[in-house]
Amino acid sequence: MTKNIKKCTLEDLRKLQEISYETFNETFKHQNSLENMNAYLEMAFNLTQLEKELSTLYSEFFFVSFHNEVVGYLKVNTNDAQSEEMGDESLEIERIYIKNKFQKHGLGKYLLNRAMEIAMERNKKKVWLGVWEKNENAIAFYKKKGFVQTGAHSFYMGNEEQVDLIMTKTLT
Repeated sequence: MTKNIKKCTLEDLRKLQEISYETFNETFKHQNSLENMNAYLEMAFNLTQLEKELSTLYSEFFFVSFHNEVVGYLKVNTNDAQSEEMGDESLEIERIYIKNKFQKHGLGKYLLNRAMEIAMERNKKKVWLGVWEKNENAIAFYKKKGFVQTGAHSFYMGNEEQVDLIMTKTLT
């Protein structure tokens, strides 16, 4: 299995937008209205927003490739870039998305391991993430990897308020 990780730069902006739209849409379109999906996709993944995120200090994006095709990505945040105030000893995994047809190839685990490596390199004590309460596959995956639910917060899909579980793993 040929897989690798590449850190994204501003030159990757359009590819990041393409993979963001595709993977988010594949993952959530069956459980949300078309109007709310379209509103969220336009807000979260327009070029201006992604450029801002790519340029944010303490945020990093990584593409994962499988047989030389970009099939997903990881976004991690530390310090003030975290979407919740979790302190300087924490790293947030904001996004891990893999194209549906490339799931079950260990790529999510590969990206999660990269996030853990980054956290350890930066002497973080905790890794945390938010996961939609209805995304049972992801919740099971994170539990299997040692994450536990430590809270919840609101997430807006268009005009619909949804609940993300906050899951945390303490690093040793």
